[in-house]
Amino acid sequence: MKRIEAIVQSEVSKQVVRAIRKTGVGGVTLIQSLGQGAGERPEIGGHQIEFNSTDVIVTIIQDSMVSSVVSAIIDAAHTGQKGDGKIFVTNVEESYDISTKEKLTESI
Repeated sequence: MKRIEAIVQSEVSKQVVRAIRKTGVGGVTLIQSLGQGAGERPEIGGHQIEFNSTDVIVTIIQDSMVSSVVSAIIDAAHTGQKGDGKIFVTNVEESYDISTKEKLTESI
């Protein structure tokens, strides 16, 4: 299994979640956050904005779905501007269902 974590601008997060779900993913977690990348901070009303509004979208998928899910995220979030976001793909060694206390071996 793989964990896909996408950090995207808040204004596109709903489109990204819809795109992920269209690939057949069963569950998605969306975490609202504030982020600060390497780019310059904008100024509004004479005050420099310290953080951008970003969302972190997390899903756990089968290895065979990585390419389609990553492509869906990129297609939904890409504007070609700095700050579009990042995607991280990591291995999931084990997972457990808290309600049943069972180790999950196939799917989430």
